[in-house]
Amino acid sequence: MSSLFQQHHDALNKAIEALRQRTFYAHYPEHPKAYGPDAPAQGQQAFENQLNHPFTQLLQTGATAQAGEEESPYWGTSLGISYPITPVNTLVSNAKTALAAWRKAGVKERTGILIESLERVKNRFFEIAWATQHTTGQSFIMSFQASGPHAADRAMETIALGYTELTRFPHSLRWEKPAGGGAFITLDKTFTPVPKGVAMVIGCSTFPTWNTVPGLYASLITGNTAIVKPHPKAILPIAIFVAELQQVLHENGFDPNTVQLAPDTGQHLITKELAEHPDMKIIDYTGSSIFGNYIETLQSKGKTVFTEKAGVNSVIIDSVLDLRQVMRNLAFSVSLYSGQMCTAPQNIFIPETGVPSADGLIPYETVVDVLKNEVASLALNPKMGAGTLGAIQNPTTLERAQSAGKIGGTVLLESPPVKNPEFENARICAPTIIEVAAKDADLYEREFFGPIVLVIKTENTQQSLKLAQNMALHHGAITCGVYCTNEELAQHITDEMNSVFVPVSLNFTGFIWVNQHAAFSDFHVTGGNPAGNASFTDALFINKRFVWVGNRINM
Repeated sequence: MSSLFQQHHDALNKAIEALRQRTFYAHYPEHPKAYGPDAPAQGQQAFENQLNHPFTQLLQTGATAQAGEEESPYWGTSLGISYPITPVNTLVSNAKTALAAWRKAGVKERTGILIESLERVKNRFFEIAWATQHTTGQSFIMSFQASGPHAADRAMETIALGYTELTRFPHSLRWEKPAGGGAFITLDKTFTPVPKGVAMVIGCSTFPTWNTVPGLYASLITGNTAIVKPHPKAILPIAIFVAELQQVLHENGFDPNTVQLAPDTGQHLITKELAEHPDMKIIDYTGSSIFGNYIETLQSKGKTVFTEKAGVNSVIIDSVLDLRQVMRNLAFSVSLYSGQMCTAPQNIFIPETGVPSADGLIPYETVVDVLKNEVASLALNPKMGAGTLGAIQNPTTLERAQSAGKIGGTVLLESPPVKNPEFENARICAPTIIEVAAKDADLYEREFFGPIVLVIKTENTQQSLKLAQNMALHHGAITCGVYCTNEELAQHITDEMNSVFVPVSLNFTGFIWVNQHAAFSDFHVTGGNPAGNASFTDALFINKRFVWVGNRINM
């Protein structure tokens, strides 16, 4: 048993138990104070020292150039960081060479190395937070939590599940079958989990670590080598993860090219070339449905593909206890990171007949007014507004949000004018709320990524459910919020949405939102509808990356 495995054995067991129980567990606390009083300043200094300099921490080989084009959505200026640019054939060749030793490493040795890499990354959570904030536009606290502790927990979850699946069956045994007359047929059998080969992970611009590390660590724990292809505008956060992985690999006698970073630029994108390479066996993807659909076509070429694409998420409002608490919760959900989360609700279905509450029937117009007021109040709150909204990662998203009034329907709330006093050049935009009719499916069945909210006026809850269910079936959904005080009806809505593989969050108010998915407990994306074909993190996410091969020796 390797020393690193022994060192991290208790942590692994706790993670495995958390997976089985599905109760709250956080190996890496989300509270910044848990990492010591000096960590914030040290992380900020490390980030600032990296600005306008080449990223030299990687140990991989074969680069032929340096390039980088990240810019801060808060500053409106370039970060000035360049990264090694390596030809696709060199990346794949390096990965194939490293595969020979990594695949032969036992599951315990791989587990110890991968957990150790997370422990190293833990010391850089604040640096990663600054890097995430100034590449994605997330607020600092969201950047810290999502790209640091939450991402590391998702990686730990993947390691734990990988270890469980790789040790599910004995790797060797003596098999005896009675042959009559006291005789036996005796065979020595071995069962070996054989990795599929070279894997790649295609990162996204809004969550460069949280969405990347599950696939990365899933491929590595199962013995594959991995190439990380980050989004050109969000490289630094995941580059830090890769650098720490390479360092631990090197210290333990493995080729650092076991995992490689493959940055590119908007002028010379390499994603398709990498994905279509005949030696690329596994592809993890997070991003738009258009490109995700293309990635899924590569399955016909023998590649194993895991996708998280876009979905159109719904909220079905039938009845409530306290309308203001409901709308306050929804206002935060649609405003958080300016709607740039794959779990953010876009379509809110409200019956024209009104919404029953503990205080009686609330007219449709009043329900909509309360929603408008809560969204505007949050956006214009001097303490919470700018911090909740963050900044818009992509200028194209900002342009779409600013012209939301032209998409159709009736504008109920124009985007309230918000300024970030800390960053005067921030790309910031509060939600626009637009009312459409139930017949306007051509509008609300489209994804409007960013701070655009559609209120769909329906005949009744049954129509709301039918429309939301049909939309999920044909266009995909990752989340569904439901507000219903009738237990029987709430169960019916849940069953119907579950039938199209959409999870339901029922009657959320207070400090829990439909956007949030917790590691070790929640499955992120079900893999059952067009929003994606994989889930963080179920057994399929692990088992499709390797094959059990059995050998028999006649004794």
